[in-house]
Amino acid sequence: MSAQIDPAALLSRISFDADGLVAAIAQQHDSGEVLMMAWMNRDAVAETLTTGQVCYWSRSRGKLWRKGESSGQRQRLVDLRVDCDGDTLLVLVDQDGVACHTGRRTCFYTAARPEGLVEVAPVLVPPEQLYGA
Repeated sequence: MSAQIDPAALLSRISFDADGLVAAIAQQHDSGEVLMMAWMNRDAVAETLTTGQVCYWSRSRGKLWRKGESSGQRQRLVDLRVDCDGDTLLVLVDQDGVACHTGRRTCFYTAARPEGLVEVAPVLVPPEQLYGA
């Protein structure tokens, strides 16, 4: 996003759940590829709009999760949209590298096929390389 916007208008349209969270789907802006789904709280939405770097809420860590902070696989905000019910966000991004912690481009790498579940996307970056494990 080239111009910074005031988060208040968007925040007023979002229906956060009882835990103060809203589902956020990250999509590569130019290809339409769905990269991941995560959660945002009010602070994550505001920070994302203010900085242009996508920030989520980590339920497992109980804190803000700035995408790519430890792995370098950042997401730059291109556009942020709220659905008609206000309970889901579409975060159009420019993704650096892989989006999934498994080292795949997308978190949606398992497909249901007649023969069972099949992995349809390869590991592009070994997780130990992403996180130094």
